[in-house]
Amino acid sequence: MVRSYFHLHLVSDSTGETLINVGRAAAAQYEGVSAIEHVYPLVRSGTQLERVINEIEQAPGIVLYTLVGRELTERLEEACRATGSPALSVLEPVHRLLQAYLGTHSTARPGAQHMLNAEYFKRIDAMNFTLAHDDGNLPHDLNEADVILLGVSRTSKTPTAIYLANRGLKTTNIPLIPGVPPPAILETLRQPLIVGLIASPERIVQIRQNRLLSLKADDSSSYVDREAVANEIATSRRLFARNRWPVIDVTRRSIEETAAAIVDLHREHRLKFIAD
Repeated sequence: MVRSYFHLHLVSDSTGETLINVGRAAAAQYEGVSAIEHVYPLVRSGTQLERVINEIEQAPGIVLYTLVGRELTERLEEACRATGSPALSVLEPVHRLLQAYLGTHSTARPGAQHMLNAEYFKRIDAMNFTLAHDDGNLPHDLNEADVILLGVSRTSKTPTAIYLANRGLKTTNIPLIPGVPPPAILETLRQPLIVGLIASPERIVQIRQNRLLSLKADDSSSYVDREAVANEIATSRRLFARNRWPVIDVTRRSIEETAAAIVDLHREHRLKFIAD
């Protein structure tokens, strides 16, 4: 299949994260087409914008932007018309909807979503907790966690925990090792949501083999034996079922999809915990 490319310019007066996520989510829907991304964060002055416009002139394409200043917006749109580059304010349709519903106008504040408020510091605290409790560390204070992830080796526990921490959830992950019982305290915890992560034996073996290859280690052990891995997963399933812990199969899930499912489970868990 022949793959075609186009230039995608992402112009933001903040970090550009919103534009990157929107641009990639939309571009991913077009098979055989890839975007050459040009990201311009923290564009807040005319001088900075002119440098952006110069690059757009050199490589015309689609322009997505989140600029709140009218002068900058008008100058960018003018330049895009001159180069034949379609331009769209990603937040403008949302602002119009909010204004119509709320009956009030917004206040232009570049980067307002990244203010150092209580939510921001909550995320920092969650990240510090999660990093300190990675891979079964500090099991004595598990009750302080919001989420506890259990699973055999290579079920994406650590990256999922870090993603959840960035959402403000204190997360610890505990590996399930053959012949080693999990911490007994898990069966008495009420506050944290405990989630079991599983994957198909084939997927686990593949990831483990790649891991050993990168480490230039011997791959003849039971660590990558398909039958042994299947037994590990079956044992973990029995543990999860016995304790009625929710289970997520990560075989075909991205980290983001797994985390989203856990966030929903945590919301339901908190409601039940509060009710009790």
